Amino acid sequence: MSFAPLQNDTFLRACLRQATDHTPVWLMRQAGRYLPEYCATRARAGSFMGLATNVDYATEVTLQPLERYALDAAILFSDILTVPDAMGLGLSFQQGEGPKFARTVRTEADVATLAVPDLDKLRYVFDAVTSIRRALNGRVPLIGFSGSPWTLACYMVEGGGSDDYRQVKTLMYARPDLMHRILAINADAVAAYLNAQIDAGAQAAMIFDSWGGVLADGKFQAFSLAYTRRVLAQLKRTDSAGNVIPRIVFTKGGGLWLADMKDLDCDVLGLDWTVNLGMARALVGDSKALQGNIDPNVLFAPPAAIEREVAAVLDSFGAPHQGDSTGPTHIFNLGHGISQHTPPEHVATLVNAVHAHSRQLRRGTP
Repeated sequence: MSFAPLQNDTFLRACLRQATDHTPVWLMRQAGRYLPEYCATRARAGSFMGLATNVDYATEVTLQPLERYALDAAILFSDILTVPDAMGLGLSFQQGEGPKFARTVRTEADVATLAVPDLDKLRYVFDAVTSIRRALNGRVPLIGFSGSPWTLACYMVEGGGSDDYRQVKTLMYARPDLMHRILAINADAVAAYLNAQIDAGAQAAMIFDSWGGVLADGKFQAFSLAYTRRVLAQLKRTDSAGNVIPRIVFTKGGGLWLADMKDLDCDVLGLDWTVNLGMARALVGDSKALQGNIDPNVLFAPPAAIEREVAAVLDSFGAPHQGDSTGPTHIFNLGHGISQHTPPEHVATLVNAVHAHSRQLRRGTP
């Protein structure tokens, strides 16, 4: 499978701790409901899953933010719950309610029927990856992704989103053996899923541990981090052409455990907005690039305030690496996904401010 040569490799270079002439920026959930063109495409598709499972629609919405903004990467339009859906749990999205599963995984019998899914059931995702990569025509790299084993387990046990994680934590404390079996299956499924995305054309692989931060200390290491490690150990390091595939891990609420995560076998650690980038850089050292971490709600402030907060995040990371060797690098992002209520023009302010201020930092000017 051959694709057009990459014209903007800034994101990939930063992932691999190589010098760049500006700090690359992309946004979690950058293709989404804050864009009127996305809402129009979703209306044509009839439902979220109608959008996500249609290759043409998924391609269209992935590229929409790139038409508006000078972003340095695209991310596959999909959902983290495609994997448990392929396991037969019956995923649906209720308007205003979020995802729901028809079947939960809570008992020994439930766990006994659980298995790594047939990847053919996820063919629509891999076909979308290839379609998007072709449509990008080398403009920017394409990021593939999955939920983490723990985050997927939260939805699988709860049957949807949760405010208190009562069902999944009850299972974890009462039957840790069952929870470990779920997580092992999830980890192997996530690894196979990400590897298939890489085969289809994804140029980076990101693991979203969206709910790792709800765990107690000790439990995070045993029930989330250990299974993220299991995924990473199985991931392909290069694509069929020999290009390195950077691996990114983002744990929302995981700032407390940076010391545990700094030795993960990945290239980039994503941080939420509660973490000081300079302190994270000092703690993680030279082994990882850092990604993040402006508060998404900054995007509701006036443009001058957005520019000020962008500068504060870039300044907190400090002078970026320059020169021929590798060194500390930063990828600008939100500390979590963009809100559906965000004014689209404010995103342009943010992206342009990141590029402008990060170039000034490299020149040594305030």
